[in-house]
Amino acid sequence: MEPTHTVTITDGASAVAALRSKHLRQALYDAGDVVMADVLVNLHGPQHRDRRRLENRLFRRDTHEHYEQDLFPQIIASTLTPYVDSGHAELVAVGHQLMMNLAAITAGVDRPLGTPEESFHLYAYLMTFIEGATLAHYAGDADAKRAEVASALTAFDDEFLKPSIARRRDLLAQADRGEISEEDLPRDVLTVLLRNEEGLELPADVLLRETCFFLLAGAHTSATAFTRTLHNLFDWLAEHPEDAGRARTDRFFVQRCVHETIRLCPSSPVAMRWALEDVDLPGGLHIPAGAKVVIDLVAVNHDPAVWGENASAFDPTRVIPEHQAPWGLSFGSGMHACVGQDLAAGLAVGPNGPAENHLFGLVPVAVQWMVDHGAQPDQTNPAVIDASTARSYWSRYPAVFTP
Repeated sequence: MEPTHTVTITDGASAVAALRSKHLRQALYDAGDVVMADVLVNLHGPQHRDRRRLENRLFRRDTHEHYEQDLFPQIIASTLTPYVDSGHAELVAVGHQLMMNLAAITAGVDRPLGTPEESFHLYAYLMTFIEGATLAHYAGDADAKRAEVASALTAFDDEFLKPSIARRRDLLAQADRGEISEEDLPRDVLTVLLRNEEGLELPADVLLRETCFFLLAGAHTSATAFTRTLHNLFDWLAEHPEDAGRARTDRFFVQRCVHETIRLCPSSPVAMRWALEDVDLPGGLHIPAGAKVVIDLVAVNHDPAVWGENASAFDPTRVIPEHQAPWGLSFGSGMHACVGQDLAAGLAVGPNGPAENHLFGLVPVAVQWMVDHGAQPDQTNPAVIDASTARSYWSRYPAVFTP
């Protein structure tokens, strides 16, 4: 689809209105159709509503509590303890390995061996799928890369997904016969989709891409936030050594570090939409039919009028403005708001303090684990920014563990 012209939005009110408009369709992943075609984030209208309603059943508080309290601690410890024992880690690779292990649980991708070698093998698939999803930013031969991603999808399907589907179909059949209860079924996206596949009319290729989408979205964005938060926290503690003890004892402080990092560096710096018809946003902005709408999330999240004169600075002690989420608009808003935001970042603490059984979120829990085990930048091996992309990614971030 070729735009009639492009409308760029940089203020928060217009951004929220655009993200919530039912007349603006997702446009961010058009070039990544090899892995993103017909997945939840790319659907619009009734198709999106019906699939979102089903998948929302998984992302409930009781499931989040089960993940955070029962499943994640064991996986975090088993994944990261070998690095602590060795005394060093490269945070970019470690973050992706850890978050991939955790995202596999929520997506429904079984790892029958459970070995580090299997984790890195699945991690290699993950990185290929990420390249497919972000094909619009690829600087090489796009057709060759698309073919590579398609081949990887087929191999992943045979090696991981088909056995995962077979196991879940067997469990669903047992539940239908009354041999096990619904509570005994896996709590993951794949099980939800298989339980409701007739109503959704999901062909096998869409089921494959939907599972891959949850795997890459959960792993890549969380891994990026993990490394960025640790970097920001290291810098903060270097300038505010009085907070060193706080970082080890105040879980809410570490969670705020994650939220502040996500505000400053959204996983995607922009959101994009196609105008399906003329749209007039509150405030007077007119968007003609056929226009591409670019919502500059970085500009919105760094707006001094909302976040203060130091809006672009990392400050976990910042007072959150009224009616603002602590992560800004990084998780989106409206129909395409990130379905896993509570799972990834936990719940924001309101003006009356945290609720009972407060959810901290996967990324804060993982960052806290690293802090508790003395993670520090490796001063003899400086971190390196990824020069191949305009996005603020680290290509390498060596770290050491101190007592």
